[in-house]
Amino acid sequence: MFTRLFQKKIIGGSESSETGLKRTLGVKQLTALGIGAIIGAGIFVYTGQAAAEFAGPGVIFSFIFAAIICVFAAFCYAEFASLIPTSGGPYAYAYATLGEFAAWVIGWGLTLEYLVSASAVSVSFSGYFSSFMKDFGVTLSTAWTTSPLQYEVTTGWAFSGSYLNIPAILIVAFIGGMVSIGIRSASLLNNIMVAIKLVVIFLFVGLGVFFINTDNWVPLIPENTGVFGEFGWSGIFRGAGLIFFAYIGFDSLSTLGNECRNPQKDLPIGMMASLGISTLLYVIVSLVLTGVVSYKLLFVPDPFSIAIDVLGSKFIWLRLFVKLAILAALCSVILVMFLGQTRIFFSMSQDGLLPKFFGKIHPKFGTPFKNSMIVLVVAMLLAGTLPVVMLGQLVSMGALFAFAFVCFSVLVLHFTQPNLKRPFRTPFSPWVPLLGTLICIFQMCFLPMVTWMQLLVWMLVGIVVYFCYSIKHSKLTLQK
Repeated sequence: MFTRLFQKKIIGGSESSETGLKRTLGVKQLTALGIGAIIGAGIFVYTGQAAAEFAGPGVIFSFIFAAIICVFAAFCYAEFASLIPTSGGPYAYAYATLGEFAAWVIGWGLTLEYLVSASAVSVSFSGYFSSFMKDFGVTLSTAWTTSPLQYEVTTGWAFSGSYLNIPAILIVAFIGGMVSIGIRSASLLNNIMVAIKLVVIFLFVGLGVFFINTDNWVPLIPENTGVFGEFGWSGIFRGAGLIFFAYIGFDSLSTLGNECRNPQKDLPIGMMASLGISTLLYVIVSLVLTGVVSYKLLFVPDPFSIAIDVLGSKFIWLRLFVKLAILAALCSVILVMFLGQTRIFFSMSQDGLLPKFFGKIHPKFGTPFKNSMIVLVVAMLLAGTLPVVMLGQLVSMGALFAFAFVCFSVLVLHFTQPNLKRPFRTPFSPWVPLLGTLICIFQMCFLPMVTWMQLLVWMLVGIVVYFCYSIKHSKLTLQK
């Protein structure tokens, strides 16, 4: 049994075979999908929360620090994506370098990034949707638009008095349905939403610069309150841990290898392009947002709405347009994260680590339809019951966990197979993958202890599933 835990797939072997998924994606579609996933809840929601709770106007440094982490990880993802262009993403990378058990752990951990991320963004969608409807004189009851559960670090879990977050459930159902019936239609919808959100961001920045009050930037880094993580430099790092969620998206492209026309070339370009464009926009937008509104007022589900209201009544047209466009932007994030989760489960099923129905392709749609339906139901449950802050911290933990694994896997591969032909090679190796591994672990240490406990519980559940089912049905094991 011990040797089974470390059995590996061969790079260039079965993971490159045809799976029945349709190859329709090129560089433009991949870059748009990456931007669609990255620019969403992170910039429209977590920018305000990170500034209000942890970093103040210094949230720009949180964004920069989080971007540095992503650059290290992106290089490692790009190398693996060119070597192993499959739907498994980091799961497949770990399978080829660290062995089956490590692959299972990372595949199971990715659920905290993709599935929970889709749910978290849907909760943000609900907040903006309620604000949008209020502009038309329709006030939606908080009993049906907010989570029935809430969490505070000092007091723990409690009931909020609400019943269910209905808008969050409905948007997950709609996007999940689109993904289930075809990658082409989902990609087209995403392209439209990305165009809308970029126009909105340019409008907000272009008009917002005229309403900046520089007093709102003083002090740029508020003094620490005496509590670790509440402002000061510890707050900058704590804020980076939260808004790290804002950068998640480029990595989900790695799960679409089997649906790319030229994955060895297109995947690395798509990842780097989407990350670079998004980072530049994040820094500019966070400067404008904290300049227009005091960071103390931004701890709300829809901080951009607060900033737009400051612009005055003559910009009422912009407020409505921006809120509508933000709803579309959040939809694009849900779409890409939903895609990533279903493709991870698909790849794990193909390897025998999950039941066969997770890997079955619908004869008409060309998608893992049953897989998508299961993910859809779970995402709706999470979206309808959990608060956005708790979901966001879980997503950041899952992403950092995955990034650390990928960076470490590249490091191992450079020592175990130094002469392997690589279409894309991580620069300055082994230092980039080594620093990427360490910096991800470092950033994880700034997340709350409750998030670590949730990660531990989730991993323990995954280990039980692996030893009760996966190890017995693994294709590598059955082939021996």
